[in-house]
Amino acid sequence: MIAAIAVVSFVTLFVAYGVKVSGAPDRVWTEFHHPIAGNLLGTALVSALLLPIVIAPWSLLSARILWYIGASGMIVFAWIIVSRWMSDRQQVAHATPAWIVPVVGLLDVPLALPSLDLPPMPELMMFSLAVGLFFAIPLFTLIFARILFEEPLPANLRPTLLILVAPISVGFSTYVVTIGHVDLFAEALYLLMLFVLSVLMGRLRQLPECCPFRISWWAVSFPLAASAIAAFKFEVFDPNWFTRGVAWLLLLIASLTIAGLLVRTLLGVFRGELKTLSS
Repeated sequence: MIAAIAVVSFVTLFVAYGVKVSGAPDRVWTEFHHPIAGNLLGTALVSALLLPIVIAPWSLLSARILWYIGASGMIVFAWIIVSRWMSDRQQVAHATPAWIVPVVGLLDVPLALPSLDLPPMPELMMFSLAVGLFFAIPLFTLIFARILFEEPLPANLRPTLLILVAPISVGFSTYVVTIGHVDLFAEALYLLMLFVLSVLMGRLRQLPECCPFRISWWAVSFPLAASAIAAFKFEVFDPNWFTRGVAWLLLLIASLTIAGLLVRTLLGVFRGELKTLSS
């Protein structure tokens, strides 16, 4: 049921954005070149990389085609974004958690491979892991420094802070899929994920206070879900009351948060607040 909802949502959003591309290509072009919003276009490719996991039991061919599109598109997108960063002078004020998206996208490339029954691709998996983790370190440092020493993030961007945990949680899952087991480095990523997540979790409690509800609040959903998945993967490696409790707690938090975001978004749509929600 949840998988079907995910597929329907992806198709609906894909069609809707296709209408935007055909009706207002200049706005799409401007959005792509925006120093912050342009990075968020990678979320569509991230979805194309993860959906094959749930599509594969229904149609392996469709899952493979979608994954090939997502993988090739994500590699090209990440190359374009990194080239843009290195070609033009950037402003510190633009260093926001949205910059993490292309990195997380690369880390997502190997995750669906075990479900697709494809020939082994160790080079591609290692490439995605290496590049993703390599760029995650300076980006995290840069964004953290911007938060410490510059003006606070605009209110509508504060919910995106939880994105900072995504490269750690996804990095753990990708590392385990690539290496095939949990070693000391994977355990270090898991523990780092718990620490950073515990620090940022307070942002969930502060959301109603920091800004009115916006679509940007959905930025907390993916990091929470990715952290829950990573916690369950680690629990398989080290099953005990603590790891099991952490995994189920994160799953509960992610599920309740996503359900709450869905209800509030639908309520806003029915109230005719869509333009306000997306501002």
